[in-house]
Amino acid sequence: MKKNDPYAALRYKEFNIFLLVRFAMVFAWSMQFVVIEWEVYSITKDPLSLGIIGLMEVIPSVSLALFAGHVVDQKEKRNLLVKCILGFSVISFGLFLLTWPKVVGEWSTNVILYSIYFLVFLGGFVRAFLGPTIFSLFSLIVPKKVYPNAATWSSSVWQMGAVLGPALAGFSINWIGVHWSMCLIFGFSLMALISLFQIPKKPILNPKIGENVFKSLKEGVKFVFSTKAILGAITLDMIAVLFGGAVALLPVFAQDILHVGSEGFGVLRAAPAVGALITMFTSAHFPLNKNAGLKLLSAIFGFGVCIIVFGLSTWFWVSVLALFFSGVFDGISMIIRQTILQLRTPDHMRGRVASVNSMFVGSSNELGAFESGLTARLMGTVTAVVFGGTMTLITVVATGVVSPAFRKLDLRKDIEDSEKEE
Repeated sequence: MKKNDPYAALRYKEFNIFLLVRFAMVFAWSMQFVVIEWEVYSITKDPLSLGIIGLMEVIPSVSLALFAGHVVDQKEKRNLLVKCILGFSVISFGLFLLTWPKVVGEWSTNVILYSIYFLVFLGGFVRAFLGPTIFSLFSLIVPKKVYPNAATWSSSVWQMGAVLGPALAGFSINWIGVHWSMCLIFGFSLMALISLFQIPKKPILNPKIGENVFKSLKEGVKFVFSTKAILGAITLDMIAVLFGGAVALLPVFAQDILHVGSEGFGVLRAAPAVGALITMFTSAHFPLNKNAGLKLLSAIFGFGVCIIVFGLSTWFWVSVLALFFSGVFDGISMIIRQTILQLRTPDHMRGRVASVNSMFVGSSNELGAFESGLTARLMGTVTAVVFGGTMTLITVVATGVVSPAFRKLDLRKDIEDSEKEE
């Protein structure tokens, strides 16, 4: 491998297949969430209903997260991921049927709405296992010396799916309607499933197979809380996402404030992911490992500023630019956080660490959606978004002041150590 080779991870065939699977799943999941957001708000015209979507998914996801991490560390990763994708496919097909007038023609609006919430709730169970499984499988596909580069490409593919999924959702709602958009989502989940079978089963590296579940969970939580770099990174990101969840209110902005319809909604929804994607491709050539702590704090501060600008804007393209730059800063945050997790997590604890991370960061997206919906109901939509961005800025400043060690975090030594191990 060349030194500072920006394509190091892509030279491994299985990793390329892994990227295809991850792209298909992120694309399908993010597109599905946007389509359902649009459908639910069209039915209810209530911003709180958008928050309830997030809440329905986060309750089972958080409740099962730690147990899911224990299971992932005990089981073979490829087959576990197969089961996760099958579960998602069943839920997508259910939503496809629920949006088909021939199937639900005589159902009341409330029955349809509650059925959608129920399927989203089931999706939370799948999500509890999906994140830790992908995180653990990642480390079995590429050698440790290319983890930072692989994390960049994996995050880039995640963002690519997050760009194209919401963007296509906005356009497809306009072109083919909600129902056939759900059919397209189901097709992508099947593509992910077929591709995954090209990756062979992987060994289980946990030396404590059959360990008592409570002892296992305690060990995982203790590791995260005793590893300051991991704890600081995921806590900071959790707070930023929790209070900066303006994207959950995009249907309100698109329909009632900016008046740009479903196509404009697709552009708004995709703008932050486009910014993040550009950042990630750039970082493959210009790594972010030096002064990682300071860069992470700066990135989340910039993210908060962008959220405030978006909340105050009444011009469509200003709003798009604000969301675009929020994605640029979010991309920096994601890369640094993923690199910290991959470099500082032992192989036998990846499932549990990833599950704790999903409780902190992954679930904060849905909690942020609920917080945004609730504050929008109480304060008004614009005030709620500005409030969230302001809370993000306060959190960053407070973290920088009380944790000078985190400001000085540098990942170059970790990378040098991993290269020596190889």
